[in-house]
Parts: sequence; C-alpha cells; structure tokens
Amino acid sequence: MADCSKKRFTIETHRAATLDETLARIEPHLSQFGISRVANVTGLDRIGIPVVMVVRPNSRSVVVSQGKGLSLQAARVSGLMESIETWHAERPGLPLRYESFSEISQQAATVIVPALPETSLGSFNPNRKSLWVEAQNLLQNGAAWLPYELIHTDYTHPVIPQYGCFACSTNGLASGNHLLEASCHAICEVIERDAISVWHHLPSDVRTATRVAPETIADASCTDAMTRIEEAGFDLALWETTTDVGVASFRCIIVEGGNRDGHIGIGDGCHVDPAIAVLRSLTEAVQTRMTYISGARDDMTPDEFTSQSISHKCRFVRDLMGEGKPQRSFEAAPGFASDDFAKDLDWL
Repeated sequence: MADCSKKRFTIETHRAATLDETLARIEPHLSQFGISRVANVTGLDRIGIPVVMVVRPNSRSVVVSQGKGLSLQAARVSGLMESIETWHAERPGLPLRYESFSEISQQAATVIVPALPETSLGSFNPNRKSLWVEAQNLLQNGAAWLPYELIHTDYTHPVIPQYGCFACSTNGLASGNHLLEASCHAICEVIERDAISVWHHLPSDVRTATRVAPETIADASCTDAMTRIEEAGFDLALWETTTDVGVASFRCIIVEGGNRDGHIGIGDGCHVDPAIAVLRSLTEAVQTRMTYISGARDDMTPDEFTSQSISHKCRFVRDLMGEGKPQRSFEAAPGFASDDFAKDLDWL
C-alpha cells in the first residue's frame, strides 16, 4: 500500500484497504493463527444482519470470536481480525523487565500506576517485583512502562502472588491493515468503554435525555440496519453516551416486541464518524443476541440461559426504554472528517 495512512475504504467502517484486499492479506496466514473454521451463523436468528463465528481451538483465552456487518464479507473480515488480534495478545513477544515499581520508576517513565483500576485479588505493592512492558505515550510522544498483566490475554497463566492486581482484559485491543488504523480503533474502544461506564452512573433523568430519536438519523446504512431489526419484530432504542472526551459514542438495545421473552441484544459503538458509531452499536447488539443463541462462547455461564435470567434481562431493558421518549437528535453528536488515519489519531 503506497500511503498506508490514507483511508481507502469508508463503507460502514474506515480501513486502509478494501475488504477484498484485507482478506487476501490475512487468509494465507489463518493456519498460523490456529483458525480452523469461519462459520456463518446469521440464519440462527431471524434478523438477517450477517454474523460469523471464528474458531481457534488452541486459543489461550476464548476459543470463539465473532464478527458482524451489513454484508457477509464485512462480517467475515470483522471476525477474523478480532481472532487475529487476540492471537497476538496471547503471545506479545515484547521485551520485559522484572523489577519493582520503585526501581523502574527511577530509571524510566511509567504510567500513573495509582490511577489504574485494581482487582479484588490483591493490592499493588510498589516494592514488589513484577513484569513490566514498554508502550508508547501518545500524549507525550515517548515511551512509558506499564504492568505486563494489563496487555496480554494468555489466561492459561496461573495467577501467582505478585500478579492479579490489575484487570487483564481485551479492552483497547484492536487490529488493522496499518498501525495507525489499529491505533484509532483501539483508542475508540477505550473511549467507548469509559463512556458506557459513565452513562450507567448518570441519574435516570439525565440518562433519559440521552436517548436518540431514530428518525433524526439519515445515514443509509444505519437506517437499513434499524429497518431490518424492527421488521424482524424487535423493539429498538438508542442512546448517545458521548462524554466530555468529545468522541461520538452510542448504545443500542434490542428486545423482543410484544413483551415476549427472548435473548436481548446490547451493543456499543464509538468512532470519529458518528454514523459509523451508531452502526457499530446496532450490529453489535445483533451480534450479542447471536452470541447467546449460538451458545458458542466459552466465557458464558449456564445461569445466563435460564428462563429466569432471560426474563429478568427483558424486564430490565424494557424499564430502561420506558424511562422516557427519545429527546436527542443524532445531528448533535460530535464528529471529525478526514481521509487520513494520522489526522484521526491526532484528533483523538
């Protein structure tokens, strides 16, 4: 690719290569990543928005990844890229340092460790040795060391005494045709997760005011997705969850219409283009519902499939939808338009 920072595909997402080009690059390496199967599971539900599951039997985290999109090809790329990024995070292969925070902070820049969320398994001890990995501080344009347990997804490692202080997850993990593309996707995911956390803690009247009127959304891809969902017999609601960070974020919830019980769907999306953020929330809601229908994920508990659990979730989301009518216009969401991932990254 001559200029890898340029956006060459902007249909439903932004990529530095077309879907065909992306597939051509990654498909020869699927066996290296341990990907044994890509299954089209769209027909397990009645909505019709494409969803695929990607299987890596020897995964060190979850075996099944999923992908979604308005076309089967888009869903396939989405699922494969998610599986590939997790494979990389299971085996980072980066240089590590085994030192205490007190030692490493005297020699190199580190993240603000006290600001990191701790788990209930143990408290951080600045004088206890642990593994550290080097990252790039985008705000200060330099290196910064952070606890290794924050960035890997090899969950086969036992939790030993000096670890388990911080949450180990895929939050902020992303892949792309270029480092800049992947970086933008990763940052948007972190912003999205922060936004939904803040939204959940809003007073009910403030949260109600964030509900978006669907008729204010003119984007053709978004209206196509909403039409498919509603014509399949589902109630749909959208909320804008954008925070003071100023990057458009949305939450979508779908539930069976007519007060029928069934698996709900919840999706979130964040993007420099607010229409793409909405579309991601819509397709992710469909994908989430499919996750339960297929039963393929190995990180789900049997309790989530009981009639009591399903009924409770339906009542919860219907109560949320019943808090008030849509008040917000989609047009009020912030956005940034460019044809270059470098410009997007600077803006983010």
